This record gives sequence, structure tokens and C-alpha cells, in this order.
Amino acid sequence: MTGTVRVWLIRTSLPQSAVGQCWELLDAGERAHAVGMDDPGDRLRFTVAHGALRILAGRETGVPPGELRWVAGPHGKPGLLEPWSWLHTSMSHSGEMVAAAVSPGRPVGVDIQELVPGLDPVRMAARFFPPAEASYVAGGGPDEASERFAALWTRKEAVVKASGGLLWANLRMLVRNRDVVCLVEPPLLHRVAEFAAPPGFRAAVALTGDAPFTVTKEDGLWDPR
Repeated sequence: MTGTVRVWLIRTSLPQSAVGQCWELLDAGERAHAVGMDDPGDRLRFTVAHGALRILAGRETGVPPGELRWVAGPHGKPGLLEPWSWLHTSMSHSGEMVAAAVSPGRPVGVDIQELVPGLDPVRMAARFFPPAEASYVAGGGPDEASERFAALWTRKEAVVKASGGLLWANLRMLVRNRDVVCLVEPPLLHRVAEFAAPPGFRAAVALTGDAPFTVTKEDGLWDPR
């Protein structure tokens, strides 16, 4: 079984009118959650991410985005309710970037990470990654170490998000130079791929199963049609 993943990258520095469009698409629970956030930046990222995902899912299903409904799975991963459950969705945000992804038929996970100044990637890799990957991160200079760490981290996050599993149980999963990886918990195969992100960011997407997939990507455009 092959597949197609549609990914949308959006900066949160949208016109206020576009942010307002996202807000209007949210359901009552999403709005209540956003209102409860103390940090305005967190509230903005939440609103744009959920609005963008609704727009993408609406395009695929032909349903008005505001009418779609999700329910949390066993580990909290949201899935679309019937009759739209054939479409799998995922979202991520970091810094001023949001990533939204949809996939017909196969569970999807997407992750985007900003290269954070001041982060010690060598120490983080030594703490969380398997020895071979920790050594790979440590083998680069300061800038290269940050790139290497973020690339591996996004791949792990994307796979875990596709499975609906727990991140901390799977950080020692080997992902470097592997198109198909195996989760530690639950032990399932996933195919993962990086895709182009703006400077200062790394991004990856994964689908459950080992079959190849293609990525269709939209960059930074706000077109809610």
C-alpha cells in the first residue's frame, strides 16, 4: 500500500484577518482551550495550527472545515470521527512555524522544529538518543550538531505521532539513514522522510507501514479555499 501526504507549512505571522478565519473555524472546545492559554504566542500557534489543519482536512473530505470533529485516541492523538475517519491528520508547531498534514488511509505524523539558540544538542543527544546517533550529533561543529540533532528529533517525533505512541518510550529508536524504522513501543514499522523547511527549521513526516509515499507540500501560502 502506497500513499500520499499533503503538508502545509505556514508562518504564524499571518494578517489578522487570516488569524480571524482560523478562529472562526475552531469548535467550542478548541476555543475554550485557546482562551485558557496565558501566553499570547501559544494561543496564536494553537489557533493557526488547528485552523490550518481544518482547512486541509476540509479540502480532502469536501466538508466545510468548521463541521469536522476529532476525538482523542488512547494516548491522546486526535482522529477524525466517522464518516471522515479514513482521513488521518497531524499537526506540529515550533517558533513561528506551523505544519499540518493529512493522509488518506494511513496514519500520519508530522513534526517541525526550530533550531533553538542555546540548546546543547550534544548533551541532549547523549541523554536521549542511542549511542550511535549521539556520536553522530557530537561529531559535528556547534552549528552542524544542532542541525543533526533537530533532523533526528523530527524524524522520531513524526514516527511517534503517526503511531499515537509515547515519545519518551521511543527516543532510542534508530532513525538515522533509515527510510523505514521500527518503533520500540508499540513495535510497528513506519516509513519516514524529511522535507524542506525554512532556514532555521527542520521537518519530517511519517506514515504507518513500510510502503513508500509521496509528499505534496504547500509553502507559506494563505489560501483557505
